[in-house]
Amino acid sequence: MVYISGGNELLNAFEILEKLGVKTGHKVADLGCGGAGHFTIPTAQLVGRNTNMFAVDILRSVLKSVQSKARLEGVNNIKSVWSNLEIFGATKIRKGSLDFALLINMLFQSKQHENILKEAVRMLKNEGRLLIIDWNKTPSTFGPPPADRVPANHIKDTAKKLKLKLIDEFEAGNYHYGLIYEK
Repeated sequence: MVYISGGNELLNAFEILEKLGVKTGHKVADLGCGGAGHFTIPTAQLVGRNTNMFAVDILRSVLKSVQSKARLEGVNNIKSVWSNLEIFGATKIRKGSLDFALLINMLFQSKQHENILKEAVRMLKNEGRLLIIDWNKTPSTFGPPPADRVPANHIKDTAKKLKLKLIDEFEAGNYHYGLIYEK
C-alpha cells in the first residue's frame, strides 16, 4: 500500500472547528500541526488576529512551512512551538492556559499515545476541550497502513484513564473518526 500523506485534505477544517466551538479570543494549540497548516491556519483565522494560535511540531521544517503558508494567506498570529509531545512538560505552553487542543492525524505516528494525551491535557484549562481526529481502521488505498492506525476505542480507554469526559464522537469524513473531550 502506498502512503499518501494528504489526509487532512479529506477533512473540512472550518466545519470541524465550528463543531468544536472555536471562536474569537480562544487560546488554541494544534499539536503535531504538520506542514500543510490545514487546521492551524483556519484556527488562527477564527481566533482573530489579536490572539496567538500555537502551532506545535517536533520538526522545525514543518513549523517553517506553516509560517510560510500563513504569511501567504495574510495570517500573522501563529506562534511556532518546537516540541516533542511524547515528553510531559516539554511543550513551552503554560499549564492550564488553552481553551482547545487539537490532535489531528498525528497519533498514528507514535506509540506513546498516553504521553501525548497527558501533555495535551496539561496545557488545557479546566473545562478546556481536546479534539482528536485520526484515521479509522477501514483499509484504503491512501493514508497510513491499517496496522499503524489507532482505533478510537484505544483512545477512549486512554482518555478514560486520564479522567477526560467524552463530549462528542463523530465521523470526520469518510476515513477519520473524531472525538471531543473535556478536561
